[in-house]
Amino acid sequence: MEVLRYILCGIFALGGLFIIFTVLMQEGKSAGLGTIGGMGDTYWEKNKARSREGKLEKATKIAVTAFFVLAFLLCINF
Repeated sequence: MEVLRYILCGIFALGGLFIIFTVLMQEGKSAGLGTIGGMGDTYWEKNKARSREGKLEKATKIAVTAFFVLAFLLCINF
């Protein structure tokens, strides 16, 4: 069981580095004045999920979820 704990700790550390990388690669979320007048629903906003930025957001959400699950597993004495 001790070997499994070391493997999970290694994956945990790599997961943390991956989260840092994906967050730093994302663009800022400054909305600007266009959203006040209803100009926020542009073509870019509607199709953002298909872009690189959308994929980075999805990868970050998945990585953070896995990170918390792994943190919970490491806290349990198994």
